[in-house]
Amino acid sequence: MRSAKTLFSLFSVLGTARHALGQFATRLGGVNTAGYDFSVDTDGDYSGTPSPPPTSQYTHFTSEGANLYRIPFAWQLMTPTLGGTINSTFFEEYDTTVQAALDSGSGVYVIVDLHNYARWNGDIIGQGGPTNAEFASIWTQLAAEYGSNDRIIFGIMNEPHDLNVSEWAASLQYVVNEVRSAGSENYLLLPGSSYSSAETFPTEAGPYLVNITDPLGNTDKLLFDVHKYLDSDNSGTHSTCVTNNVDVLETLVTFLQDNGNRQAILSETGGGETTSCYTDLDQELAYVKSAYPTLVGFSAWAAGSFDTTYVLTLTPYSNGTDQTLWTEAVLPNLP
Repeated sequence: MRSAKTLFSLFSVLGTARHALGQFATRLGGVNTAGYDFSVDTDGDYSGTPSPPPTSQYTHFTSEGANLYRIPFAWQLMTPTLGGTINSTFFEEYDTTVQAALDSGSGVYVIVDLHNYARWNGDIIGQGGPTNAEFASIWTQLAAEYGSNDRIIFGIMNEPHDLNVSEWAASLQYVVNEVRSAGSENYLLLPGSSYSSAETFPTEAGPYLVNITDPLGNTDKLLFDVHKYLDSDNSGTHSTCVTNNVDVLETLVTFLQDNGNRQAILSETGGGETTSCYTDLDQELAYVKSAYPTLVGFSAWAAGSFDTTYVLTLTPYSNGTDQTLWTEAVLPNLP
């Protein structure tokens, strides 16, 4: 592990050298507010009921400097029939949450996150499961609702895994084309493989995803969506951290810069209420902040409807006091 002095010297160089890029002109930092995704498993199955995130959290975190909220939802809640129309009752509930986040501050962005692991009830999109047209259908409908709001970012899919990457890239290209045909110019987050791994992106999904084009005429509004946890198996299920991920993120940044000065966002990362995570998550997010604009920012996992005992909780206590992980690692690295 690099010393703190070496790390922050590196941060300073990056922060100075890379500001000439600037496709996404705002540094982002915030938190996932989970609840509408509860009980979605990694096979894309869903059998639960929505648990709306407390909207009071948005004013709380925004007052502390957060300007990004990722709001995950289950595909089956938004469109109960594959390829069917949006459920208006659920959309109204979800949109109330989205608007509460947006209303918490004039500079706040929201990631609308489809949280289904590139699957519907066990079957992979474009690979024997939902067709690309069925996948695109939910996004063209959401584009009709949100396409005029440039503070809403479309998180096309959470954590694809165990699939053919070339075919997955083709599915993403199909969605990009359809969303643009629907009139949307929103930023789109394109996830790779291995659960959106930041570590494997440069060698696994990245070489395919960099070739995705945008009918808008350039790739400025196509951002890569990556995740990286800090525990021993990168699962985000342990309370202790064993790495600050700086080496992994350095490799990602180099890949992005070498492939057209592209941009990515770390839309999931997190740790537990432990000293190791206070240190490692702080160092990771400090690197992300200083690697802007190649790394646009981060959204930490997670607050929302998680209670204060969840292993990676960032949910404030009932008296409004923040988790120590938030104050020690996340708060200092907000925009």
